[in-house]
Amino acid sequence: MNKVKGSGTKEDPWILKTPPGTSEFIAYKDESLSPPALCCQVGSTKLSYQLRFIEDLHQMLLKHGTWMLLGSADEQKAAAEGTVEAWARSEVNPVGGWYGLKKGFRGRFGMYVPPVMEILGLAELEHLPKNNRMRAK
Repeated sequence: MNKVKGSGTKEDPWILKTPPGTSEFIAYKDESLSPPALCCQVGSTKLSYQLRFIEDLHQMLLKHGTWMLLGSADEQKAAAEGTVEAWARSEVNPVGGWYGLKKGFRGRFGMYVPPVMEILGLAELEHLPKNNRMRAK
């Protein structure tokens, strides 16, 4: 599990590691945005995802009932079927498409969102070099 630094606000963001533990990034909730968002920064790259993913992803994982591959991919690349990344882009998810908010940077949901779900206590997350999975708690 990620050792949590920060409180998840813009002023005191979480300092997290990607599931394999190879990269550090910051993340925080910004409920003042429309729609409210999880903002992530990896180096100079900024990504944001609709904050409602917290409840939506947790409900999907509970329904799924077992481990699910993360399948992280850039927006320009196809997401493997049956992965968390594919769900976050699917027309059948609760938002009817992408949870990512910034065109060109809407992917990588499967890389940056699972550590947040883990620190919130809503999911278990593997921390292997490749092919990590998550499941609801």
